[in-house]
Amino acid sequence: MTLKLGTLTSIATAALACIGSAHAVEVKYMLWDSNQMPAYKQCAADFEKKNAGITIKITQSGWGDYWTTISTGFVSGTAPDVFTDHLAKYPEFAKNQQLVDLAPLVQRDKLDTGIYSSGLYDAWGREGKQYGLPKDWDTIGMVVNMEMAKKAGVSLADLQAMTWNPKDGGSFEQVVRKLSVDAGGNNATAPNFDKKKVAVFGYQNPGAGGMMGQTEWSHFAVSNGFKFQDKPWDTKFYYDSPKLAETLDYLAGLPGKGLSSSFENTKSLGSDAMFVAKKVAMVPQGSWMITYFKDNAKFEHAWIPLPTGPIGSRATMFNGLADSIWTGSKVQAEAWKWVKYMGSTDCQNVVAGYGVVFPAIKGMAEKAIEVQKTKGVDSSAFLTMAKSKTFLAPIADGGSEITEMMTAALEAVLVGKSDATSALKAANSKINALKK
Repeated sequence: MTLKLGTLTSIATAALACIGSAHAVEVKYMLWDSNQMPAYKQCAADFEKKNAGITIKITQSGWGDYWTTISTGFVSGTAPDVFTDHLAKYPEFAKNQQLVDLAPLVQRDKLDTGIYSSGLYDAWGREGKQYGLPKDWDTIGMVVNMEMAKKAGVSLADLQAMTWNPKDGGSFEQVVRKLSVDAGGNNATAPNFDKKKVAVFGYQNPGAGGMMGQTEWSHFAVSNGFKFQDKPWDTKFYYDSPKLAETLDYLAGLPGKGLSSSFENTKSLGSDAMFVAKKVAMVPQGSWMITYFKDNAKFEHAWIPLPTGPIGSRATMFNGLADSIWTGSKVQAEAWKWVKYMGSTDCQNVVAGYGVVFPAIKGMAEKAIEVQKTKGVDSSAFLTMAKSKTFLAPIADGGSEITEMMTAALEAVLVGKSDATSALKAANSKINALKK
């Protein structure tokens, strides 16, 4: 019996494919943002072509379930090999020895960490160890219902030039008053405005915000002179600062003026959903939500920079995500190849092309902004904020305990059970005593 050459070639190819498949190493990767799935699936496909024998399995889970899955996975041995990590979470994971120290790998492979935007790489290091490789960054801005703004006589230029202070709210409060409308059609600048029958609130604080207040209060407080700690990992916090207290007292006072909904209502409904439903004219949010509002807010809206505060500048938390490797992974060598690829120009260029986040490598954010413009979204406000006063999220051991203490104190202020000075002083004493 004889076989043709083509047939033999096909058989050999099929056999090799089977052998390759049998020995393929699978790297499990997990992220929480569904908007980023298409970009990273493309990165995975490109990676697999360049790394025969390694396959990437990507799974996604919403923010709440995500951290439960990661934490329980550490215990049960089912955690992903690689996962998107957060600055507020990684100190505890590192302390419990759940994260691979990437510093020796970075040094061995001579990675140029200077390609990342300033501060993003260092934020993931401690005492010479490195627990994540940067992937993207975000800042905070405000999204405004421009149909309501125009009807109230507020221009985009007015919104972009807002100032804020905790005494009278500055031009920010004047804008918020114009955007707040009662059931009779009167706005909050009118003497007959009914603050008990408000149809549209001008501004909505999203909630308590825990130890970070990322979208809730940190930008107002830092632009008022507040700082969380002297440097990352310091055990001394300044939550008892009068600058933070007067900021929170101001925000807590907005519902009483009819300019914001109550904390209880917002906690139940969610400020983003209230904006989409046209119950609120303006809310603060992060750049990671650009796609959400583009897809769900079916009316003209615009992103604007945060107001300039009493210190004379705008301020925003500059938060950077990174990819980390679990110490329990059985495929750490392959996991590192994948992490290194996601932090490379090749992958981040792909991510920028999808325009859903701002990649960590310098210059990539501008590309993402151009892509978003082609989709009808001007997200340059976030780049404006990145060039303003920026600050990192507080980084410390015991993040869960600090968040729990701060949440209790902040909620007491926002529901009117305590003034901010008393609540924050008590919470700060407990927090600073954690390491004594």
